[in-house]
Amino acid sequence: MPAGATSAGHRLVFLGPPGAGKGTQARDLALEWKVPQVSTGDMLREAVAKQTPLGRQAKATMDQGALVPDDVIVGLIAERLREGDAAGGFILDGFPRTLAQAEALERLLRDLGQPLTRVIFFDVSEPELLRRLTGRRVCRECGSTFHLTSAPPRRSGVCDKCGGRLYQRDDDSEATVRHRLEVYTRQTAPLLDYYQSRNLLSSVPGEGDVEAIRAAVRRVSEPAR
Repeated sequence: MPAGATSAGHRLVFLGPPGAGKGTQARDLALEWKVPQVSTGDMLREAVAKQTPLGRQAKATMDQGALVPDDVIVGLIAERLREGDAAGGFILDGFPRTLAQAEALERLLRDLGQPLTRVIFFDVSEPELLRRLTGRRVCRECGSTFHLTSAPPRRSGVCDKCGGRLYQRDDDSEATVRHRLEVYTRQTAPLLDYYQSRNLLSSVPGEGDVEAIRAAVRRVSEPAR
């Protein structure tokens, strides 16, 4: 599909570990194809802010420090995909994360008459993921975010905006990032097999030039035959 063309019913899932760049690609391609980018994190925050019934249920769970149940997440997705702008296609960004979520999503999309056309996995090496995820630095004063390689401050350890000291958040430490990646790998391996068995899975390299990655996504995004 040429750049700038409208999607002809692309119903996609973008999978990939934290730091794979799937959110950036989903955002840009959703604009290009004129379809919604459906991010569960964004939807949760919006539902909580609007105090919808599912939002209140999600907030009560999160306030207890627990994970939001699959049925709440799938309920939010069902509400979103019933909106008019999703009739021509959508990109699910980072969902499903587990086999149970994938099975629930399949049932939902069957009921909606909107089966997936392709699942795209962003393949990025662990060293590159570690570089991306451990390089973030945050200003203690104003909260501005920098990255040691992709968006470094002009002066090492100093915020460009307010002059505050930069620090690494605990969840950006190498040990924490490695643990997140291990959990993701354990959860996702069955998902890849699940979608492969349905002839829906394609992999694209998640490293290199952003435009080249986007072109690869375009090439594999046509519906399965």
